[in-house]
Amino acid sequence: MQFLVLPKSIKGISAAVLMFGLVGCNAISGLFGPTPYSVKKVSDGDTITVTDANNTNISVRFACVDAPEVPHTTKERTSKKAVDKNQFKWGEKAQKRVQELVKQGGDRVKLTVTDTDQYGRKVSEVRLPDGTFIQQVLTQEGLAQVYKPYLKNCPSADIVQQAEADAKKRRVGVWRDTKYLSAWEWRRSNK
Repeated sequence: MQFLVLPKSIKGISAAVLMFGLVGCNAISGLFGPTPYSVKKVSDGDTITVTDANNTNISVRFACVDAPEVPHTTKERTSKKAVDKNQFKWGEKAQKRVQELVKQGGDRVKLTVTDTDQYGRKVSEVRLPDGTFIQQVLTQEGLAQVYKPYLKNCPSADIVQQAEADAKKRRVGVWRDTKYLSAWEWRRSNK
């Protein structure tokens, strides 16, 4: 009888090995959390470009928050308006902070995609491989503000709202600048 048990065990092990080989490591690793993406570019304080395992570029807009703008056009870069200069000063600080965080994470991030915006960007919560939530860090440091239109699809809404309340109370980042105009107000006034 024991002779019959052994072949069944071997068949079971063989089937498991074959299944693992067919399914692949990526499918199994997906069971343990999001797959890390390589960061190709930090466009500004709330937009990055990542590449997936197939080397496909994915444009990612940070969920939950809105960071100050950076200049995108020659007109914006050469603007003499104080409101523009102020917006871009904070935008460049936010962009630099995201670059630092991404570097800290080995140029890798994990995404929790919550939506796709009108520009085709994947609206996502973005975390470093160690779990650091980038939107929370930016908001705590006053380099991003809670963006209400994105809160409806933000699994970590409470976290960023608390981070913003703390930043306001401590008067850090944009919260200490009485001349700062929120990014959404700045965009509205520049249409």
